[in-house]
Amino acid sequence: MFKDFGQITQALSGQQYISTDEISTVMFLADKLEKPILTEGPAGVGKTELAKAWANANGRKLIRLQCYEGLDESKALYEWEYAKQMLYTQLLRDKLSEVLSNTGSLSEAADRLGKEENVFFSQRFLLARPLLQAITSPEPVVLLIDEIDRADAEFEAFLLEILSDFQVSVPELGTIKAIHKPSVILTSNNTRELSEALKRRCLYLFIDYPSHESELRIVKMRVPELNAKLAQQAVEVVQQLRQMDLKKNPSVSETIDWAKSLVMLNADSLDKETLENTLTVLLKHESDVQKAKRALASGGGGHPLTRRGGDERRPGDDLRGGGRRGWPN
Repeated sequence: MFKDFGQITQALSGQQYISTDEISTVMFLADKLEKPILTEGPAGVGKTELAKAWANANGRKLIRLQCYEGLDESKALYEWEYAKQMLYTQLLRDKLSEVLSNTGSLSEAADRLGKEENVFFSQRFLLARPLLQAITSPEPVVLLIDEIDRADAEFEAFLLEILSDFQVSVPELGTIKAIHKPSVILTSNNTRELSEALKRRCLYLFIDYPSHESELRIVKMRVPELNAKLAQQAVEVVQQLRQMDLKKNPSVSETIDWAKSLVMLNADSLDKETLENTLTVLLKHESDVQKAKRALASGGGGHPLTRRGGDERRPGDDLRGGGRRGWPN
């Protein structure tokens, strides 16, 4: 579908996703090589959004498997609808009586019933979970395996057959191969090390926090009603917060939420009061909020936009303990 990575950049931009050359190149290669992609990076940098944008750019359905500790085959692949099987058994009771009526022993009855077991172990009683849905979909789909690092190592091993051969094994039915190979994207927040076997089957992509320029483009695209000056100030503050020793850095999605909040508050500039009152949109630990407020107050007068000696201070100057060392012009 895409002739080069430049077309992918444009297609993702059409879905309001700002892609880098590296991201677009990996997406292009994965598409041509039909390989899964393992995307790693801090939480909230846009790994899941990439999968959503990729699905929309290709006009494909997105099937998402959210991973968690204890996730097993029955929740990820399939399970039998035993209640439905029992209902069919009750409805077919008279027919079963006819089938077994001429048997002379329990063994013979069991053998004859065994010949009919395909009636009860067929795909009509198979409840497909995300992995099987992606494999059996009549149309190409994008399969998102989100936060694979939260699942157990045993589940990783279970995934290997799907990631390498795009097929699954159901003991009662045999091997089910993909009708169309899904485009697979796995995400990880690096909470634990993933196996080499899983990494070997994937193309690797690390997504970090965006640069100042990229994040400003994201804010302008997602929150176009925010005035340019305030967008610049907001991104500068977020970029500086990420330089602090926080328990949780503000994510890109939280930057967008903050920008929307400033619009809702009808803010036209980022003064001290507005900044302090809205910090909790960016920071989700009280210790981080207090640390940021102390850093703001330590700059003399505590006002992020005051002038000192003819030098106009910008939001976030005090986040570095005063001065404008290294602040982008």
